[in-house]
Amino acid sequence: MASIGRIEQDIAALNQAVAGLAKEFCNVYTDYLKLLGETARQQLIVAAYHVCTQSYSTQFLALSVNQQQKLQQGLRELAHQLQDNLLAQAQPPTPLEAALPAVDCVSSDGGTELQMATGNATKTANLDSPDQLSPQDLAHWHEALEQGIVYELQSVSHATNRLLQQANILPQKLPDTLLEVASRVETSEVSTRRPNLLTVVIEGIESPDREEKDEEEGEEATPILQMVAVHLRLSDLEFANPAATANRTKLRNLTAQLKTLGRQYYKKQQERTIALAEAAWRASWIED
Repeated sequence: MASIGRIEQDIAALNQAVAGLAKEFCNVYTDYLKLLGETARQQLIVAAYHVCTQSYSTQFLALSVNQQQKLQQGLRELAHQLQDNLLAQAQPPTPLEAALPAVDCVSSDGGTELQMATGNATKTANLDSPDQLSPQDLAHWHEALEQGIVYELQSVSHATNRLLQQANILPQKLPDTLLEVASRVETSEVSTRRPNLLTVVIEGIESPDREEKDEEEGEEATPILQMVAVHLRLSDLEFANPAATANRTKLRNLTAQLKTLGRQYYKKQQERTIALAEAAWRASWIED
């Protein structure tokens, strides 16, 4: 077993490596979220355009010019809000307990200071060195940031579909709860032909076109409503922007490095605990 001093040196080196990795994460995320925000703003408008002109063209033409412009203005506001919200994901809130020191991050277009936030995990992970960023802290921050990105895409998808419904583009019969579920549904569960759109078939709600057809044919069929709605997907957005895809690849590589550092860090912490226990045993042992 290595000496406690040597183990402490190894842990200090790992702490430095984690700090360096955190800075790299910040740099890449800053650039990535800027690119993703620009693409998401554009793709939201494109998706809404297809809903209004391809899937529900009759409903869109039924609107007055003023109503069309009001709808378009609302869509633009949602798109810009999404861009701002995605950029805001690069600044996690400071936890109430055991706050971590700020980590300076510099993007290609200027300086940005981020603060690594990890919640209660920070307090338990860094009892000996509360001012150090552990792999667990960084992993928690990374996971929370990724969840925040997905949440923003789901949230604006729901808001966009709600706006389209209020403008009488999407069916009025559709409950808001279903619109919300549609914004969170997995790609494999829906039929989709275009990026950032989904087609959902819902039983139990009658489509006006289906009603008329069934009456003409004299059939009694299960009520079915087919809906095409906006559903922003991270994979579609990254595919539309090669630079964002390149940054995603960098993030995967950094995540792999973080996992390796995490394993090394845990091993050294175990070695340190064992070495301290052995030293304590020897110090307290009294010969007969």
